[in-house]
Amino acid sequence: MSERKIKLDDAMPLIKEKLASGGEVTFSPRGTSMLPLLREGRDTVTLSPAPKKLKKYDIPFYQRENGQYVLHRVVKTGESYTCIGDNQFESEKGVKQEQIIAICTAFTRDGRRYSVNSARWKLYARLWHYSRFPRRMLAALKRRAARSFGKDKNG
Repeated sequence: MSERKIKLDDAMPLIKEKLASGGEVTFSPRGTSMLPLLREGRDTVTLSPAPKKLKKYDIPFYQRENGQYVLHRVVKTGESYTCIGDNQFESEKGVKQEQIIAICTAFTRDGRRYSVNSARWKLYARLWHYSRFPRRMLAALKRRAARSFGKDKNG
């Protein structure tokens, strides 16, 4: 199987068609918002048609009103969803069901496929979500220490 790099906007008609027929789509996500779960350029995600209602900790693939495509975790459900990337501290409120294109059902890391519905990854999702506050405090301390010692955040 050959790999081709194409823009997501160009592929969306094909992706939506494949999902509408009940199929799956696999691609490599870009960005760092879902670290450590998903690593850019190294891991792939498998998307499946989204259910009519998402559950807490699902990972929907959706399109923001500004046109940007996002793959983040649901942390609150209701009339709309609140989503956040695993590597982020600020949540995005008001994600509507009609914005949801698909749902991540699996990812592949180092050649091994993992279901996000397995007990292992469900536990990971909960632990990672509930550790957000301490992780945020540690990140703030790290930034403060770096400034105190005259190093930038990458140093």
